[in-house]
Amino acid sequence: MTLNFKQLVFLSIFFLSTNWSYSQLGFSQEIGAIIGPVTMQSDFGVRNDFETNSGNTGIGIGIVHYINFAYRADCNCYSTDTYFNDHFKWRTELSWNKTTLNHFGKWVDESRTSTDADKLRAHSGLAQNTDFGMQLEFFPKSIRSFQAFSYPFAPFVSLGAHYTWYSPEAYTSYGDQNINNPDNFYSRWEPGSINPDGGSTWSVVGSVGTRYKLTILSDLMIDLRWQYFFSNWVDGLNHQLDSNKADDWLVWLNFGYIYYLD
Repeated sequence: MTLNFKQLVFLSIFFLSTNWSYSQLGFSQEIGAIIGPVTMQSDFGVRNDFETNSGNTGIGIGIVHYINFAYRADCNCYSTDTYFNDHFKWRTELSWNKTTLNHFGKWVDESRTSTDADKLRAHSGLAQNTDFGMQLEFFPKSIRSFQAFSYPFAPFVSLGAHYTWYSPEAYTSYGDQNINNPDNFYSRWEPGSINPDGGSTWSVVGSVGTRYKLTILSDLMIDLRWQYFFSNWVDGLNHQLDSNKADDWLVWLNFGYIYYLD
């Protein structure tokens, strides 16, 4: 299932209404934007290969919203001084990423002149994902102290779940260039290994990063994310060979700007 415009509008409305409901409870809010390079770890290329990892790199963008439990907007005051309030934030995110995929590594080396090598070199794809989800961020240092400029950096780790709508694309310049013709692809792949129809799946998200206090009402952020999808079709390829040991996943290094609303 490809995410269409109506579904994207619904997600945006749900994103805003969910965050608005939090604000009615008096919690302080933050909103921001993120952008950065994405490395897709899929069935394209060779596992643990630097050329594959560096070659299959794209871009991701998103908007983020935070609930800051350390501060209350309804009274313009700090909340109850508990460990949770001073060390955790709740993050909601709507994001999109896109990565062009090609085969790299030894199987497509110029020294290989076999038909299968030609087929791999001719095969390319495109991974496109829209994510909506939430994460709980843990700050080892005091959030209150960071907001009071006691130190410039506030490192954090996070864990959460996202729902992902994926819409891959598949191409080949080999033979008749028909992606439904298995003769145009690697001979050891089972028929049906190429499927760019798209769909949706859950994913687990973990990250490590830090904030930098820019002004009293704004922070800069750097965040290194690992996202594991509970599907092997996110890239449009599932060749089911013995080397295919995991579902698709990605690494996203994003940079962000966060603004304190209250």
